[in-house]
Amino acid sequence: MSATLVDDREFLAMMQERMQAMLSLLLYLSKCESSRLALTRPFLGSLLSEAVQIEEVLDSYDAAKNRKWCHVRSLTAAAKTFADASYEMLHVRHRLPNYRLLPVQHDFMTASNDALTLIGHILVNVAKEMVAEADILGLTIQEKDDIPHRYAEPRLRGHLPHDCGTRLAKAGPDIVAETVTTLATEFLNLASGSEDVRAASRAKPEDYEACLAASLREESLRRLELRFHNLQSQYDTYVSGSEIESQDTDLPVLRGQASVVFHLLKIATLFAHFYERHINRQPSPNTDHSVPVVQRHELLCSLMKYAITFIDQYIGCAVNLCQDMLKRYAEVGQIEVAIPRYRGFHVRPSTLVSKLVLHYGSRVQMRLGDETYDAGSSLDLFRANEKINAEKRRWLALEIVRLNLVSEKTDPTDVVPVVRHLVLTLAAKGKLILYEQPLQLPDRLCPTDGTTIEKVTAEMGRLLAMGKIDIGTDITATFVGDKRVLEDIRLLAQHGYGEDSFGNNIALPEKLAYLRA
Repeated sequence: MSATLVDDREFLAMMQERMQAMLSLLLYLSKCESSRLALTRPFLGSLLSEAVQIEEVLDSYDAAKNRKWCHVRSLTAAAKTFADASYEMLHVRHRLPNYRLLPVQHDFMTASNDALTLIGHILVNVAKEMVAEADILGLTIQEKDDIPHRYAEPRLRGHLPHDCGTRLAKAGPDIVAETVTTLATEFLNLASGSEDVRAASRAKPEDYEACLAASLREESLRRLELRFHNLQSQYDTYVSGSEIESQDTDLPVLRGQASVVFHLLKIATLFAHFYERHINRQPSPNTDHSVPVVQRHELLCSLMKYAITFIDQYIGCAVNLCQDMLKRYAEVGQIEVAIPRYRGFHVRPSTLVSKLVLHYGSRVQMRLGDETYDAGSSLDLFRANEKINAEKRRWLALEIVRLNLVSEKTDPTDVVPVVRHLVLTLAAKGKLILYEQPLQLPDRLCPTDGTTIEKVTAEMGRLLAMGKIDIGTDITATFVGDKRVLEDIRLLAQHGYGEDSFGNNIALPEKLAYLRA
């Protein structure tokens, strides 16, 4: 780092020239009676461009660490952030007729106008503060009378003729089905990855700040924003303007939902960045400006009541759309997979399978012997354990007889040693898993009528039901439903339904990342 200090007068002269365009725009904005009339996309685009350049110049000279210029640096950041956010809002508002948005609970157009008014108010305050700060620094501002005319945004009715033709001459059913399922599946995966953000939309005002410290961090919002941007780009690259787009009328609708969510995420990311970088940091004790020009509650309200609320609502309605699209192109098949090795379909594997099925919205059944279960219901899958345990007890009885492990000559009144020997023998042969070591058995077992073998088998069944032991059998289940869903179930089964043989959680593959949310 250079130890040379820049000359104050030279720096002021340079900034007088470099900041002139931005200051003229802010001077005009500071005098506007209504920010709504002033904030056009041409105006905001120029203000954003100038603010980006000035911020870079200021950072090059460490203005944020200088008492004289740090406030200008902060105001420039505010001008950049809220010009960018306002531009996004105007973009969305102008594109609404093209997005074919699905109906949601609240009026999005009214909410957009209200949010734009609030952000416009913030920009006006920033402009007034910057004009005052320029006067303190000795910067002169040229007042330009042509700004309203130069940055006006006339609106023409209609659009240019769509006469370029399609980019793909033929789009057969297979291509359309593959495109629809790919895009719909990717949106569903993004929806699962957005669960924390969506949950924040239901927070109470007193919990807003806690949400920003947890699920609404700039880093996580930016990652999600980029993923939705990638989905939109994928559509525009391979689908937009092609014959595929005309083969399924829900495709443009899906694109609209993805686009509006992307723009709302961009707005949310801008607000979270400004909150973390400027609002939530204590002002330097060396500065003369301890009162922030952007009020905390205004920023929080815009973020939570507008951006986060409608992110939740548009993702929610698009999830139903995607699931309906997948159902139309479902290819029914069946797979046979091993049941979970650790205690069958207990809570975790049942929950993962049902969550997987519900993620796609398809109907999938699990067949086990002569019984059929709804794979989308964790409780129904859990019910399958009755049959699984019955099968294990039946196998155990046959194995005891086959290996001649119990003699009928044994005293039927005390079979504790026999049970202990049987457990250790089957465990040594790899046919039984001990979950309690050393295995604790009572001195005498509960009274049970029957032969010695029947008593031993009953006691082994009791140990199985208590979760002290498990029996390794090759029981399989058959899942029937959409092939795409079945492939994920097969992958889940190959990874032990998220558990090893002792019930410890293991990592799931990236393709099943949506199950981690």
